[in-house]
Amino acid sequence: MLETSARLLRLLSLLQSRRDWTGAELAGRLDVTPRTIRKDMDRLRELGYPVEARPGVDGGYRLGVGGALPPLLLDDDEAVAVAVGLRTAASGSILGIEETSLRALTKLQQILPSRLRHRVSAFENALPIPMRGPRVSPDTLTVIAAACRDHERLRFDYATHSGTSSRRTVEPYRLVNHNQRWYLLAWDLDRADWRTFRVDRMDPRTPAGPRFAPRPLPPDTDIASFVERGIGQAPWRFRARVTVHASAAHVRSRIPIDIEIEELAPARCAFTPGSDHPEMLALYLGLLDADFEITDSPELMAALRTLIARYQRAVAD
Repeated sequence: MLETSARLLRLLSLLQSRRDWTGAELAGRLDVTPRTIRKDMDRLRELGYPVEARPGVDGGYRLGVGGALPPLLLDDDEAVAVAVGLRTAASGSILGIEETSLRALTKLQQILPSRLRHRVSAFENALPIPMRGPRVSPDTLTVIAAACRDHERLRFDYATHSGTSSRRTVEPYRLVNHNQRWYLLAWDLDRADWRTFRVDRMDPRTPAGPRFAPRPLPPDTDIASFVERGIGQAPWRFRARVTVHASAAHVRSRIPIDIEIEELAPARCAFTPGSDHPEMLALYLGLLDADFEITDSPELMAALRTLIARYQRAVAD
């Protein structure tokens, strides 16, 4: 059985990890009686933590807002992970968080043992290139992350690829960072299907909606691959049928997202990429390192001609 001080810290950790707990659940986790849990809750309130209690069959405990920041107990690996995460956030895609991350990192490094400071410094030369993708407000990410954690419906205005706006209501499942962008994987209630949303195009409506029971993803679903497929199938403003004189395996190795590729022959395949800007699509096709042909996309053909002329001028004497 845990000693009182250690048990209180463990109890705080549990209250932070999930929104609602029953007394029986907490007692089972800490190997104590429900009466001991009630006494520990009173001790936490005396220390200034706003613990809320709900009576009845469905009652339980919840850590409210407005309390002091609880002490954190991190093992070596957790401390290193936090420090590396703060360094990464300083060059990340979250708007306005760079300076805050550096301040927090400075405070953390002051209390790290020398052995951990050495481990953290080893990552300094392996940090990612600063993000150049769309910036996302930390407040927006916080609202979405909380809705995912607490299983609460999320309402938001969403700007589509074409610039039009629509109101969406979803059951949020997971936030995913991919290729310098944040995405939300969610069950769209209006469309009765799983959808992927770009967070920089979302304007959440608060407060969040009612709670829901999480739906299972389709069998054998990998979240990262699912999001990549959703990105590849997005309603881009420009699309083109492209036939490549190379194998499908070669094309997949050159494309950063998961997209359907049709194998036509051992060294010939076809796919239908898209983009909001034909110039960007033309640049991506140039990275295939293979000959290709384009069907039914005058905008892409014009973008390629512009690039050809520009490159010819660049190498001319």
